[in-house]
Amino acid sequence: MANMSPVKNPMPEQKPDVRNKNFLEVTTGYTAEMAVDEAKRCLNCKNKPCMQGCPVAVKIPEFIAMVAEGNFDAAYEKITETNALPAVCGRVCPQEKQCESKCVRGIKGEPVGIGRLERFVADYHMTHGDDKITVPEKNGKRVAVVGSGPSGLTCAGDLAKLGYEVTVYEAFHTAGGVLMYGIPEFRLPKNIVQKEIEKLKQLGVKIETNVIIGKSLLVDELLEDMGYDAVYIGSGAGLPSFLGIEGEQLNGVYSANEFLTRINLMKGYQFPEYDTPVYCGKNVAVFGGGNVAMDAARSAKRLGAETVSIIYRRGKEELPARKEEVIHAEEEGIQFLLLQNPVKFIGDENGWLTGVEVVDMQLGEPDAGGRRRPVSVAGSEHVIPIDTAIVSIGQTPNPLIKKTTDGLDTNSHGCIIADEQGATSKPFVYAGGDVVTGAATVILAMGAGKTAAAAIHEELQNKEKNHD
Repeated sequence: MANMSPVKNPMPEQKPDVRNKNFLEVTTGYTAEMAVDEAKRCLNCKNKPCMQGCPVAVKIPEFIAMVAEGNFDAAYEKITETNALPAVCGRVCPQEKQCESKCVRGIKGEPVGIGRLERFVADYHMTHGDDKITVPEKNGKRVAVVGSGPSGLTCAGDLAKLGYEVTVYEAFHTAGGVLMYGIPEFRLPKNIVQKEIEKLKQLGVKIETNVIIGKSLLVDELLEDMGYDAVYIGSGAGLPSFLGIEGEQLNGVYSANEFLTRINLMKGYQFPEYDTPVYCGKNVAVFGGGNVAMDAARSAKRLGAETVSIIYRRGKEELPARKEEVIHAEEEGIQFLLLQNPVKFIGDENGWLTGVEVVDMQLGEPDAGGRRRPVSVAGSEHVIPIDTAIVSIGQTPNPLIKKTTDGLDTNSHGCIIADEQGATSKPFVYAGGDVVTGAATVILAMGAGKTAAAAIHEELQNKEKNHD
């Protein structure tokens, strides 16, 4: 019988005053009974509007119908026809702006909990499933993938399924890209990421770590000396942007990138068990309003900070972070100091941060993107005492990308220029994800990797036909 409840089954989670003191996953996931009940809210629409919002084309109504029947193994097989990282997507994909935004049930109530169901199916399979992965017969072609983040892993997995010999080159010592270094353990457990990567290895994908393309190897070497038929660049946007204000060099000022990398990838939150210390003072301010800012603020709270504030130059309605992340941050005691903008950092005689001078803002006329432009209020400058600052105002691609090869066009932001299929200005070199778009979402990066894999396959097939 259909479940016509206007609201989703609530997601079980740790209580705020408990979880803000540990790095365990905040949400604990649906039970089988909850998943079946939620799946029965799906109307199985004939035109499948939810699929229009999915960058990796998961067959959403089909897998949900299988969950409703209690056939969780079949649901997993259906999801993984197009999505190589379902446990990841179920946790960090912004479904509210993608598939769930198109759900008919959302017109008069809450949409079906598509992301929650995807996570349940993936987690159930990890616990109960029998992974019998069949390695496809090799087609004699080789592709190199630069970067082991969501875009690179997706491209590698799709190509491996088509019979390509794929090697992924990763600059860090651990594969996973932003999934490992950027997203905290309490939102995305790292063992989940590694289990997903292990499935790709079982498909035949090889992963080489500690290889920096642009230093250790050049793209030209991959194509000309190492015999790869094509290269996909999915190296992300790991170069942090800064505020460019006085005092940014003081001790206690971090980029969110460094702060989160030391905590997540290098296990800084488990110091001294892991030998990566992370300085975090008593009064922390995070500058920015996106998901990364929320992650940094919530991590600082868990490291023992007494007060943690998000300082953002626009209002609450303009926060770019997911609504769920904002709510979780508020519940965990994070303060939001909105319509304020930093002017300069203040330090002591020893070079340590002691405060930040900010100015009040008000929203003026819309800018080119349609957002109301923040304008400073004259004479409103005031000082907020802080001993740790975390700057989270965006990231751009590593400038090494420009040096990887001759003939690879980039734009003024350092992003690789690529067409809708991921093709770049250099023959047989494709790119996608944040290295093309600038910092965006995991699922959009995955969609770019999937699109490029199909384009690479088509081009190499056509090359072979023409050669024959």
